[in-house]
Amino acid sequence: MASQKLAVIAIGGNSLIVDERNVSVEAQYVAAKETAVHIADMIEQGWEVAIGHGNGPQVGFILRRSEIAAKYEGMHEVPLDVCGADSQGAIGYALQQNLQNILYQRGIKKKVVTVITQTLVDREDPAFKKPAKPIGGFMTKEEAERRQRDQGWTTVEDAGRGYRRVVASPLPKEIVELETVESLLERGIVTITVGGGGIPVIDPGDGNYEGIAAVVDKDYASSLLARSIKADLFVISTAVEKVAINFGKPDVKWLDRMTLSEAKAYLAEGTHFAKGSMAPKVQAIIWFMEANPNGKALITNPANIGRALKGETGTWIVQD
Repeated sequence: MASQKLAVIAIGGNSLIVDERNVSVEAQYVAAKETAVHIADMIEQGWEVAIGHGNGPQVGFILRRSEIAAKYEGMHEVPLDVCGADSQGAIGYALQQNLQNILYQRGIKKKVVTVITQTLVDREDPAFKKPAKPIGGFMTKEEAERRQRDQGWTTVEDAGRGYRRVVASPLPKEIVELETVESLLERGIVTITVGGGGIPVIDPGDGNYEGIAAVVDKDYASSLLARSIKADLFVISTAVEKVAINFGKPDVKWLDRMTLSEAKAYLAEGTHFAKGSMAPKVQAIIWFMEANPNGKALITNPANIGRALKGETGTWIVQD
């Protein structure tokens, strides 16, 4: 879609969890407000914004509540795809209300909306053959075997702490509500979408969508969104102000700037970026920039988004 200043910003689900003592809904709302302040700074600088977010901790809480309610009160358990939808609504609400309030206080006449978003994945994705993403609480060996037998779960023993369910993390293929998101952005509405990577759905071949137990990486989904709407800028907001190579070593180097080819080379070396954290973020940016020759990307923490956009901090990834 055509816009001179269109950005996608991906924020982590962990950014709403300040620490282990502040995990309540109220505490997460306060944390969302802090993030919303920095997104408002971005909007004030003239950017049209689509917001993606993580939901790992929040889905974990929903699953745990569901497991406890089932065990002690005989309540039905909540399927994983529905947990994703629940978290999209709750996190979206916290971001949406906070951001709307901040924009109003600043005299910026912009609306904010959350779109419950489905992400199409391929049932033949290799990830389904080797599920590896742990979800939910710990189980005894007996319960794990029962779940495998009765519900088709895949479970693994987890470092002597018990058994856990694992699900696939397939690549996102298509954002089902893309046209809706585009329409909202074209009207200047700040749009919260692909929450938690989107609710994973498959097309069984008859044109219908069907939810599936899986987890889509939110950075990959946000990258797909940025590519699909032809964003000018892709921002990944994370726990660190800048990206580092040789992290944790005496010769650590914090980067102000990386070219696309440098990002590919560092990622290929396999030693600079951790697989569960920075590596997927860099990969998501590489895919975005390969698809958009004029695109650029930024990695920084929420508190420094405004400064980074002015070129004062953060790690910028630019075309060669």
